Amino acid sequence: MSNNERYSNPLTERYASPEMSRIFSPSFKFGMWRRLWLALAEAERELGLPVSEEAIAAIREHLDDVDLRRASALERELRHDVMAHVHHLAEQAPEARGIIHLGATSAYVGDNTDLIQHREGLRLVLSRLVGVIAALSDFARRHRDLPTLGFTHFQPAQPTTVGKRATLWIQDLLLDLEEVEFRIQSLRFHGSRGTTGTQASFVDLFEGDGEKAERLTRLIAEKMGFEQVYGVTGQTYTRKTDYACLSALAGIGQSASKFANDVRLLSHLKEVEEPFEEHQIGSSAMAYKRNPMRCERINALARHAITLVIDPAFTAASQWFERTLDDSANKRIAVPEAYLSVDAILLILHNVSAGLVVYPEMIRRHLMEELPFMATENLMMRAVKKGGDRQDLHERVRRHAIAAGARVKQEGLENDLLDRIAGDSAFGVTRPELEDELRPELYVGRAPEQVDEFLAEWVAPVLERHAAAVDQSAPELHV
Repeated sequence: MSNNERYSNPLTERYASPEMSRIFSPSFKFGMWRRLWLALAEAERELGLPVSEEAIAAIREHLDDVDLRRASALERELRHDVMAHVHHLAEQAPEARGIIHLGATSAYVGDNTDLIQHREGLRLVLSRLVGVIAALSDFARRHRDLPTLGFTHFQPAQPTTVGKRATLWIQDLLLDLEEVEFRIQSLRFHGSRGTTGTQASFVDLFEGDGEKAERLTRLIAEKMGFEQVYGVTGQTYTRKTDYACLSALAGIGQSASKFANDVRLLSHLKEVEEPFEEHQIGSSAMAYKRNPMRCERINALARHAITLVIDPAFTAASQWFERTLDDSANKRIAVPEAYLSVDAILLILHNVSAGLVVYPEMIRRHLMEELPFMATENLMMRAVKKGGDRQDLHERVRRHAIAAGARVKQEGLENDLLDRIAGDSAFGVTRPELEDELRPELYVGRAPEQVDEFLAEWVAPVLERHAAAVDQSAPELHV
């Protein structure tokens, strides 16, 4: 069967980056198994077991030359993936044959590799998040004081600014970043715990010396770059770890999807659009269309990332005693796809954030259509200061607003609320005075200052702390 006749995962073929795909690739996985066997052999030798330097050197020489065809053939014969790779490495490094996997279980290479993939995947996600936050921060700063119509319930509400709205997107992403940082910092190593987590096989290897068995786990953890190990485990690390990591990824999916929905709605209003390339086709039928397909893709992938968190939740809940194997097939699918989905989401999110197109005239047009309604409170207070009766003025404003609204919605005519108020002697105000009152910047409150303060107080320290990860260039999307 040719490759064209096999199912191809769109995450690896179309959406996710080569960097994230590599972390969950066979090359990375089986290369890490060999590095774990090397770390085990080195630690066992350092603690006094009869492991020769020649055996260690032989393993080190073959860390990255796994023959997947040979390993697959051995697995078909042995019906065990880990033992197939043990035998394969023994064929390549016969000097180490007697000590490969000494005292360990399958979970030693399987679970520790899973944790390393979590760590590397989270690190890549973190760097992607930082890039998005940096791009959106530039956008917020550029449009800090551009008044725009605010919405509650997607109904016109008090004005805000384009930059202030962007800070709401950034705020969610900062919370995601904090969660990812916490998951990286709190990630623990499984180590060498044996078949039920008691380290019995290693205690036996060290002739009853339990302290050496514990030092073995910590030595291996150190060699693999982990500062912490689990206090206790069964044969496997707790599957709540998978749930915690995928929950952090699902949180990113939520934030990205909210952003994408907002941009899609703004695109409908013709106020803000995602980037649209010179030769891009928006529709195969309607040539004039500029569909927000990148944001729609974010929504689609985010839906997948959010639902995937259910898998490790059920897996953690259904484990039996020291371990069962009903986690394995599920983990092989759910965990990589969650990372690949979020990687793809963040690539698109960065691309859109760095290329957002703003149409100030459309924004002003929509704002000015609604601003007379929103200005009535100010106009009423101004008339009260001139001696008017507040309750009488409130009733007059209500009647004028209803009539003007009916004119707009029922007849499709312009909003004439200003003319109605100017013509009402109770307000004692002229049309020019009213127009002066309708300057949009008077109605955005502290939005521009909030943008400045938020970027300085909350965003700048994050970008400074992760300066090496800040990439201002928008990722190129191939599809």
